[in-house]
Amino acid sequence: MSNHTFTGTVVGMTCEHCVASVTEEVAEVASVTGVDVDLASGTLTVAATEPVSDEAIRAAVEEAGYHLA
Repeated sequence: MSNHTFTGTVVGMTCEHCVASVTEEVAEVASVTGVDVDLASGTLTVAATEPVSDEAIRAAVEEAGYHLA
């Protein structure tokens, strides 16, 4: 059951491919059970079974080629 969440803003996304890239990278972080990325607002919402560090999420977003604001 997902009971830990992280919300942030991804900077630099311009298309659905960007959304897919961020979603794929963040989904690989340990304990993550759900990823929702809104292209229009840049909002990233992550659900996880255990607390996930901001650094782990930031690293995954950067691996996809974007940045957290």
